[in-house]
Amino acid sequence: MHYISTRGSAPHLNFEDTMLTGLAKDGGLYVPETIPTLSPDEIRAMRALPYEEIAFRVMKPFIGDTFSDSDFQDIIEKAYAGFGHSALAPLVQLEQNHFLLELFHGPTLAFKDFAMQLIGQMFQVSLKRRGERVTIVGATSGDTGSAAIEAFRGLDAVDVFILFPDGRVSEVQRRQMTTPSEANVHALAVEGTFDDCQNRLKDMFNDFAFRDAVQLAGVNSINWARVLAQVVYYFSSAVSLGAPDRSISFTVPTGNFGDIFAGYIAKRMGLSIDKLVIATNQNDILHRCLTNGAYEQGTVLPSISPSMDIQISSNFERALFDAYERDGAAVAALMEEFSTTGRVSLSQGIMKTLKQHFTSGSASEAATLSTIKRIYAETGELLCPHSAIGVYVAEQNTESQSPMVTLATAHPAKFPSAVEQASGLHPPLPARMSDLYDRTERVTRIENDLSALEALIKERIAS
Repeated sequence: MHYISTRGSAPHLNFEDTMLTGLAKDGGLYVPETIPTLSPDEIRAMRALPYEEIAFRVMKPFIGDTFSDSDFQDIIEKAYAGFGHSALAPLVQLEQNHFLLELFHGPTLAFKDFAMQLIGQMFQVSLKRRGERVTIVGATSGDTGSAAIEAFRGLDAVDVFILFPDGRVSEVQRRQMTTPSEANVHALAVEGTFDDCQNRLKDMFNDFAFRDAVQLAGVNSINWARVLAQVVYYFSSAVSLGAPDRSISFTVPTGNFGDIFAGYIAKRMGLSIDKLVIATNQNDILHRCLTNGAYEQGTVLPSISPSMDIQISSNFERALFDAYERDGAAVAALMEEFSTTGRVSLSQGIMKTLKQHFTSGSASEAATLSTIKRIYAETGELLCPHSAIGVYVAEQNTESQSPMVTLATAHPAKFPSAVEQASGLHPPLPARMSDLYDRTERVTRIENDLSALEALIKERIAS
């Protein structure tokens, strides 16, 4: 299995090098050269299996010989040992044909744990075997950063620096990033928005002298291994609802497009998916694009769903690469235009291709709050604001007979203010995190400046 860049001019890599590299050196994102497929019988055989075994069967075709079967099984077992639910990703029925996929039972109470815990274990095995040390830098709108710090804290071969927008994440998200005491993890509060953090991250990857000097690696959703890990719960939930013998639809609250792109990969692998519905908040670049064909950067508006406060959806480039029939030069030109002007117009042909796989909707702040209140009153299920956006949009897209699965991406206790505003209830943290507000914070505030960030990282890893 080889991986190629969406911009067409970076070296082809195997899975291990793709995982450790993150962003391609031509600025593109790595994708598999070919998508492995599973037969209906192979998918049907997953119905009685535990999540860990489904994960092995779904991901194994993508990793080639990077890990032996026994090593990969051990990696998966270790990755998911700390989850708080035996099913890992349980389904909860909201109404007759609508289900909630709870993805918040991991160590940091968000769906990012499914990928980050796995990547942490894969990095550890690969780097130990290679005798190397890397510097991981990530940008986060809240959940990726805490999941990365939790996954890599205390590991011998890794230094981790997480950039988050100062004052634009929830208190729980911030404390999950700033309270770990291990010396190899660093939380950096950047002046600006998530898009500023993401842009500085890309700048570092494109500064090849710095990249090589610190052995830079990335674990944002630009990293293919992140997307791959998320493909698994599409299979686990779909087979429990009757796939491949009936189609399943999914609604995914998403800002950076990685989680729903994982659903697209599951569909390409042979999973019987009817609809993939993108659910956005008021920062709705993806919904606007699928509505009018203009992929246009707007102003980031702070919201009660801060993990989706994004106006540049990095993983959308992967979908565009396939829509442009894998023409790397065309995608490179398109992304250069977007970088320069903040806007590109997609042709009718490209839009038709995208709409074969994706539809979309958005939810206002008021609709999000009312959905939290209503779903709790009707079902007793307390939603975080991101999950509420997914449920609201899903309810606008249930005209088909396929069961609808909405991804619940975070525990309501990660966003207690919004949940309490909507429902009158203050969602408590799980017992294992009950002392979070008492832990000492360790954070560095820094300006939105590439030179300052690079200097700080070099100083910290040298000390």
